Amino acid sequence: MSIQWYPGHMEKARRQVTEELKRVDMVIELADARVPLSSRNPMLDSILQDKPRLLVLTKSDMADPNVTDQWLEYFKNEGTEAVALNALQNKGAKPLIEKSQKVTAPLFEKMKRKGIRPRAIRAMIIGIPNVGKSTVINRLVGKKTAKTGDKPGITKAQQWLKVGRDMELLDTPGILWPKFENQLVGYRLAATGAIKDELLDFEDISLFTVNLLKTRYPSALLERYNLDTLPEEDRALFEKIGQKRGLLQLGGYIDEEKCAEIILRDVRGQKLGRISFETPEDWRHLEEDNEMNPE
Repeated sequence: MSIQWYPGHMEKARRQVTEELKRVDMVIELADARVPLSSRNPMLDSILQDKPRLLVLTKSDMADPNVTDQWLEYFKNEGTEAVALNALQNKGAKPLIEKSQKVTAPLFEKMKRKGIRPRAIRAMIIGIPNVGKSTVINRLVGKKTAKTGDKPGITKAQQWLKVGRDMELLDTPGILWPKFENQLVGYRLAATGAIKDELLDFEDISLFTVNLLKTRYPSALLERYNLDTLPEEDRALFEKIGQKRGLLQLGGYIDEEKCAEIILRDVRGQKLGRISFETPEDWRHLEEDNEMNPE
């Protein structure tokens, strides 16, 4: 299955981001801690250019903590300022502001030398749909200012929001890019809920998810679905889960659509624990493959 999603409002948002950059000191880029690279928009590098940037890994409470630590080390080695944020438990706001102050320090030192009075940091907050942007904003601001939801595409317009005396945030709609060069990126985003479910083949995405769980989190599968063993074939495992969930239809066939829905709902609802869909090592292998097999 080829996964693509680029609603018209996203093209408009891309133009707005480009136009508004001159009004901000820095950009706070949000990425899903479960898929830190897959959830980063590669278009941003060309759009943002040299604008100071802080990468915030959202939903860290849903990701494998060991893998998140690997990602923070990875970004550190890449020279990227990054911080993991657990928005639901209101943890990580102070580190985010401190990191933002670090990122913008050279700019404010320059302003100070010019005799410009100190002011709050003006930051643009940006990320792909359903990355947890509205939830992060509400935690930072301290009240329910932005709409939140578990579906992508909630934010459709821009707005300025104050974070105490330290920061002013310019919220922007989530932006996906026109084409996923690697379909693994599309599958990972689909599994985590970044792409509207109405556009997906649930069974295909759930089989991808089952394969990942079987490979990296087998004990979670065994426990959640009360399984004795894990079949080697993904399809056989999928059907076994359906049987355990009582989804047999007339003729002994599994209700595949319902089974796929249950698996994805369980994963997104953390019924199988904290799961990461990619590691830095995955991307190193991908980069090596691309070097060996250029188009």
